[in-house]
Amino acid sequence: MIDIKSKEEIGYMAAAGRILASCHREIRKMIKPGISSMEIDAFVENYLNEHGAKAEQKGYMGFPYATCASVNDEVCHGFPTKKPLKEGDIVTIDMVVNLNGWLADSAWSYAVGKISKEAEDLMKVTKECLYLGIKKAVAGNRLGDVGHAIQSYAEERGYSVVRDYTGHGIGRIMHDDLVVPHYGRAGRGIRIREGMVFTIEPMINIGTYRVKVDDNDWTARTADGSLSAQYEHTIAITSNGPIILTDQDKI
Repeated sequence: MIDIKSKEEIGYMAAAGRILASCHREIRKMIKPGISSMEIDAFVENYLNEHGAKAEQKGYMGFPYATCASVNDEVCHGFPTKKPLKEGDIVTIDMVVNLNGWLADSAWSYAVGKISKEAEDLMKVTKECLYLGIKKAVAGNRLGDVGHAIQSYAEERGYSVVRDYTGHGIGRIMHDDLVVPHYGRAGRGIRIREGMVFTIEPMINIGTYRVKVDDNDWTARTADGSLSAQYEHTIAITSNGPIILTDQDKI
């Protein structure tokens, strides 16, 4: 069942989102060649604990870390490692914050040092896809409008949109029954209603949209080894349009 949130409940989620956004701002300062994603993971867990929150995905269905850390061709659900990040890498840090039982979810791709023009363009288009999708997430529209905006923009620029992983409803649980594809046809899908809260999190690839999963049964990577990037926000649907609960610029 799709859960409709009250203004009060959205306020609780916004508080979790502010902690998450501030954590990403701190990560932004840390990203440089030589740091490991395991160091970032430890920082995130400590930061959330210090702010009265916790990392929701640690232990979720057996996932062992506070963050997902996906590097280069890893699409999502990457395991943090002790391997130092190197100049030219792109790394996506994804986390779900639990504050007093209410959740917020956001992933962000980061450049490690100086990156190639190819990687830079991918990150730019992926972030633009996120905000184009959010722009379509208004009451009365359909989820297909969100997916179509993302897919058409990405594909017109020569990129592909991952199909196997989607956005989702969120609240007191990490994934409710609402599925938010990043592809589709305008005017199709579930009608967007005031009080819905969900993530939009396009994963955009330079090559094929197809993925394969590592032996750890979690980490998805591009089937052809091409670069992938992802940006994600948790948004709430209001009568005045979507509110970004994980906005890093409005903490």
